[in-house]
Amino acid sequence: MKWELLLAFLGYLGFMIWFGWWVSRNTKGGDDFLLGGRNLPFFLTLGTTVATMVGTGSSMGAVGFAYLNGWAGMIYGLGGACGILLLAKVFAPVREHQFMTMSEEVSYYVGAHPIVKNTIAVFIFIASIGWLGAHILGGGMYLAWLTGLSPFSAKLIIALGFSIYVVIGGYVAVVWTDSIQAVVLFVGFFLMAGVALYEVGGVAEMASAQPVLNQSFLSLDKVGLLPGLSLFFAVLVGVLVAPSFRQRIYSGKHVKSIRQSFYTSGGLYLLFAIVPAIIGMAAFKLNPDLENSAFSFPYMAMELLPFGLAALVIIAGLSATISSASSDAIAAVSVLIRDLYCLVFNRMPHANEVVMLSRFGLVLTIGIALLLALLTNDVIGYITNMIATLMSGLCVSVLFGHFWSRFNWQGVMTALFVSLLVSFAIILTPDWLAYWSNPIIPATTISAILAAVVTLLTPVQTRTSMEALAILKAQREEMQHD
Repeated sequence: MKWELLLAFLGYLGFMIWFGWWVSRNTKGGDDFLLGGRNLPFFLTLGTTVATMVGTGSSMGAVGFAYLNGWAGMIYGLGGACGILLLAKVFAPVREHQFMTMSEEVSYYVGAHPIVKNTIAVFIFIASIGWLGAHILGGGMYLAWLTGLSPFSAKLIIALGFSIYVVIGGYVAVVWTDSIQAVVLFVGFFLMAGVALYEVGGVAEMASAQPVLNQSFLSLDKVGLLPGLSLFFAVLVGVLVAPSFRQRIYSGKHVKSIRQSFYTSGGLYLLFAIVPAIIGMAAFKLNPDLENSAFSFPYMAMELLPFGLAALVIIAGLSATISSASSDAIAAVSVLIRDLYCLVFNRMPHANEVVMLSRFGLVLTIGIALLLALLTNDVIGYITNMIATLMSGLCVSVLFGHFWSRFNWQGVMTALFVSLLVSFAIILTPDWLAYWSNPIIPATTISAILAAVVTLLTPVQTRTSMEALAILKAQREEMQHD
């Protein structure tokens, strides 16, 4: 059974690799490889957004969390849905500015300041590696548990699985394979939830089997109001400023199709929010003594379903991992080629170098993420602490930059580094970490306050928006000519 599951998954990966090559075989230049020619239609933007949203933490991680904490497993979906809806409402119009990376966008808000662009690029690249590491870590854990492979071998298979088709086909391969995987993972998860409810005798029976504290609204009596809010905001911020979602905006056909796909994604994600909670709570009713709650999802599939359906459901869970990983990989290499290459070599790459350099950058980036994934096994702690440390200051910078014309480059730098310091202080102080659960709320709040103060105490940005756009456009055009 274990080897049959492994062969089924390897066959699925083989199909994804072939399909990624097939849909991207006409990809030519760097803009095609990194952004799909900026012409993605509604259905592809929707498919890739949904698949990217349902990642390691929000699917299998949320199931394990629900096993322990009941309805609190829905917090992932609620935070993610609010994040994508806010992203659609506020930031979809930045598609008109032709940005390639989020570092371009943030620097635009403060006059295309090079220090901001370069610093944000480093933050985003590190954050993307962090996301990648989380996906490799989560997918590897499940694959090892299911197949009996060593953790090293399982993580290596996960990393190789998505990296091959991304390296071959770039962004076009990512969005098409994501769209296929979105269908697979939705069918698999809803099938598992339906079977789980049938086996436990319905929602009322499932809920009554939970510990008393888990039966409260979103199980806040169990997890605590402040930790619950911290988890909600960590997921929301993770979606609002994740480079992979920004890339969906930059590559969309036009603002209308981006908004439609994001609004639809948000609605689907709200619907999906209850699914991991149901699977986790049903697993608790059927077996309250699981050794490791993290394996609630594959346990349910293996126990309740015949092999064919179990393989589909498990592949759906692993699809959530590899679809999100491929999106983060291409977002990371976009920053590497567009921003960090220029920082190191003091020039933009020539047009005929972009695809080759992108492929090399993907191998390097995924390799670093794999190395990080080999060093830890705590998926949820890894994700939430990484978001707070690297994304909270970025969130402050994007929101201030978008809504406050007075905001300047000194404010951005303050937000970034204050959030780092606050996050590290909380993570390294056990009592503070126990109180807050993760650093997202204090890191975001304190960095916002200090960024505002520093902005008001430093000179007004004098470069106009049009001048900033012209500078960024001239830099991009260097990549489009030999």
